[in-house]
Amino acid sequence: MTHFDYDLFVIGAGSGGVRAARIAAKHGAKVAVAEEFRVGGTCVIRGCVPKKLMVYASKFAEEFEDAVGFGWTTQKVSFDWATLIENKDKEIDRLNRAYIRNLESAGAELIQERATIKDKNTVQLSSGRTITAKYILIATGAAPFVPRHLVGHELAITSNEVFHLERLPRRIVIVGGGYIAVEFAGIFAGLGVETVLVLRGEQILRGFDEDIRSHLAAEIVKKGIEMKTKSDISKIERSGEGVRITLEDESMIGAGQIMFATGRIPNTQGLGLENVGLHGTAHGAVAVNEFSQTAVENIYAVGDVTNRVNLTPVAIREGHAFADNVFGGKSITVNHAMIPTAVFSQPELGVVGLTEEQARAAHPKIDIYKTSFRAMKHTLSGRDERTFMKLIVNAETDVVLGCHICGEGSGEMAQLLGIAITCGATKAQFDATMAVHPTASEEFVTMREKWVG
Repeated sequence: MTHFDYDLFVIGAGSGGVRAARIAAKHGAKVAVAEEFRVGGTCVIRGCVPKKLMVYASKFAEEFEDAVGFGWTTQKVSFDWATLIENKDKEIDRLNRAYIRNLESAGAELIQERATIKDKNTVQLSSGRTITAKYILIATGAAPFVPRHLVGHELAITSNEVFHLERLPRRIVIVGGGYIAVEFAGIFAGLGVETVLVLRGEQILRGFDEDIRSHLAAEIVKKGIEMKTKSDISKIERSGEGVRITLEDESMIGAGQIMFATGRIPNTQGLGLENVGLHGTAHGAVAVNEFSQTAVENIYAVGDVTNRVNLTPVAIREGHAFADNVFGGKSITVNHAMIPTAVFSQPELGVVGLTEEQARAAHPKIDIYKTSFRAMKHTLSGRDERTFMKLIVNAETDVVLGCHICGEGSGEMAQLLGIAITCGATKAQFDATMAVHPTASEEFVTMREKWVG
């Protein structure tokens, strides 16, 4: 019999923590999970789920416009922000309850308090109660970053607050060039808000393939989003009911809101890591090995708090692997190298595998196949929007190394293409696959001309 209160104590009930707790409990472990806010974590409560619902909402304006080319007459169409927020909140409440039910049905105990690490086998709750556990799992996620040295930083919102705005601003300034900034720029522009995207770099989506970055940037500008590249904010001031933003070149922008989407930082502040001799990485993350184990042998960490690949499916896979390893007698490592990814920009992106730049650095010779075309839908809608697709192939082995898509349904395509590319499919096998016509995705099995540049 164990002399600890629990076999496993999980700090944080986000996607990774909940999955780990459920699987560990099913392996027979006595499990408790502490959560100070709501169950579901960033993705469910204030991340990808409510954001995707807003993406859907923001697309209808263009759908109504496009319908005219197909013979529809659209009249008396209007949008109500309060209705969207109310319905979104109902769905988040439903998911929160579902996550709690799933935890409890698996046999894990939920403790709705903040927990910190007291020593290697002890946690302390905000109520003052202490609990012992054989293993501790840190799954506290990450939080949006706002530069505290910036004058007026308290006037800015982040992806936490954006889901609870009382009203839609007439104009918004979004600071950042990553996927969160680009996605919210599309959301607000689609809802009729004048949208300005301010980024320090020369292009959006650093780390993505250069062709896909350039293509998406051109498309979002067509949608009326103003991009201010090589720019930064020097000051934010209150101006009436909105804000006045001063850039480093001393130009000014007035807006109803300013939103920072300049990255996220691991939630380790005040967690008690120093009590067990753990020190964060340069980015404040919990350092772990390939089995998600920290330098303290019985303490593990999964998800965004480790700052490996900060995506919900990755946190879930890491949490599942941890539980199988520690309580199921397995030896599983998570492959962070080949992860299908979607950016719900407008138009959206789907990405699997290496960028062209990465492929050229890793392989002596590669072949590039790419195409850009007007989707069939827009031959009647009249919309000036082009789909872009690109395949990167190892010229020596014919293995497909990367796939990059910008256009409607790109995320769905990336998931399925991810299976083929993970299995090591070759370009010849792509070519031998029959096309589904008429679809955009058939381009991946009909591209024959190598691009020379």
